[in-house]
Amino acid sequence: MAGICEGRVAVVTGAGRGLGRAHALAFARQGAKVVVNDLGVGPDGRDGSDGPAREVVRDIVKAGYEAVVDHHDIATWDGAAALVQTALEAFGKLDVLVNNAGFLRDRMLVNLSEQDWDDVVRVHLKGHFLTLRHAGAHWRDQYKLGNLNDARVINTSSGAGLLGSVGQGNYAAAKAGIAALTIQAAAELGRYGVTVNAIAPAARTRMTEGPFSTMMAAPPDGFDAMAPENVSPLVVWLGSDRSRAVSGRVFEVEGGRIGVADGWQHGPTVDKGARWDPAELDAVVAALIDEAPVPGPVYGG
Repeated sequence: MAGICEGRVAVVTGAGRGLGRAHALAFARQGAKVVVNDLGVGPDGRDGSDGPAREVVRDIVKAGYEAVVDHHDIATWDGAAALVQTALEAFGKLDVLVNNAGFLRDRMLVNLSEQDWDDVVRVHLKGHFLTLRHAGAHWRDQYKLGNLNDARVINTSSGAGLLGSVGQGNYAAAKAGIAALTIQAAAELGRYGVTVNAIAPAARTRMTEGPFSTMMAAPPDGFDAMAPENVSPLVVWLGSDRSRAVSGRVFEVEGGRIGVADGWQHGPTVDKGARWDPAELDAVVAALIDEAPVPGPVYGG
């Protein structure tokens, strides 16, 4: 029986381990040809190796599907461009981009170094932008040539990006940026036949096993809600032609639970019709806050 991504070509970044590995395998099982991109770095982004990506490709090929390795650094302009080119040279087209690559450098804000900030924002936020930029330009060019795209981008935000997470200011800011970038890209790329969505997953990976070890531990029996494989069915569906009507959305996914995150909206408003005096605003701001929904709690707060 054909899978829901039969004949499609999917690029998955950070696909050597964890969520990315699960996504790559799931796409392959659903008929997609997969580009497995990974630098093989540690949880902090250091000490790379080509082993993890090659192992995933071996597993996919051994199961009878098609995949190739890509080791380019997607947080560089040339690396992101080369990743898109890998898909085109190996399989002749690109249908799906899954932005998943990332790592952590956790510190409280008052202890966070400039380098830790720059490195995390570079890989998560800049890495998402650059792959989007080059894949989007390819799809725009195809559109201008008269070729109809049915393309998909699935970005990876986080609950930290939606609500904040104590000790993860760099990561939370980058993931919040990714959520906003998703909405922006959906608006700009839709005309070319491209949908752009994001997930905010909760799963057991190298990035979560440390700070959330108790929460992420596998149960001795029964359903393993934190297994990364639980997230991949939604990612694969979003990468299929069945998701054509869905764009600009951020989905929370954990275990068997899927939800649509509700982002910034225009809230309660008051208009005086003239300039306010600062002394007037005590009661005004208090009334607005009373009318507004209560924000979700910050993780770790």
